[in-house]
Amino acid sequence: MSKKIALIVEYKGSSYKGWQSQKGRVLTIQDCLEKALSIIANHPISVVCAGRTDSGVHACYQVVHFESNSKRELKAWVLGVNSNLPEDIAVIDAKEVQDDFHARFSALSRRYRYVIYSTRIRSAIMSKELTWTHKKLDVELMSRAAECFRGTHDFTSFRAVGCQAHSPVRTILNFDVYKAGAYIVLDVRANAFLHHMIRNFAGVLISIGASERSVEWAKEVLGAKDRTVAGVTAPPDGLYFVHAEYPKKYGLPHVPMGPHFLPIHKEKHYDTSS
Repeated sequence: MSKKIALIVEYKGSSYKGWQSQKGRVLTIQDCLEKALSIIANHPISVVCAGRTDSGVHACYQVVHFESNSKRELKAWVLGVNSNLPEDIAVIDAKEVQDDFHARFSALSRRYRYVIYSTRIRSAIMSKELTWTHKKLDVELMSRAAECFRGTHDFTSFRAVGCQAHSPVRTILNFDVYKAGAYIVLDVRANAFLHHMIRNFAGVLISIGASERSVEWAKEVLGAKDRTVAGVTAPPDGLYFVHAEYPKKYGLPHVPMGPHFLPIHKEKHYDTSS
């Protein structure tokens, strides 16, 4: 009898062309995970994820599900799979879930953090784990500008030209900008995201934080519904998928919010899963 298993997966996306499998000889997270799972299951495995990440983007709490009729203990789906994964991808936990669980469609919200290192000299050690700018950024200006993004809006100005979503309308549930030690963090929670949406938020907010644009410019960009007015797309290096929220009945494992190199910060927990 087939069972449905949910996994919590962490990965460093720097060496991959994003989450989703693609045609041709392209290395993706999905390909690596499905290959490792298929070895443990002893039959081909296909997975579905909570949110597809782009090339170079990382994840601390990616949720996937798959089905298998192989009899395996949950630890085999963790330790066994990890022994067949590259060192920059890891299964953190596994849980058997109900038949109606779906990693994508059961999710109530997704949450990303974009980490900016604002300093005169770039980091050599963390070159692919954060986005560096030599510009001195005003966090208060960035936070004020981000307020206009909260709520339900047409985010055409913040979607990639090749975005395949049927609608540009999304609901931003929370958008916080704060300092965490040497870093500036954009912490965004929404029902769903458009292609490059957060990286385009970051591009606008960095310009405002550097006093190159006014706080009001964020609202003007949003209202324009025109990608060309929003400026540059920020790099993928500082972007992390940090949480996917589901109804409590599924009992998915909880792990500390990432990325884990950030100094301890008073977490904001948004519980709407009941």
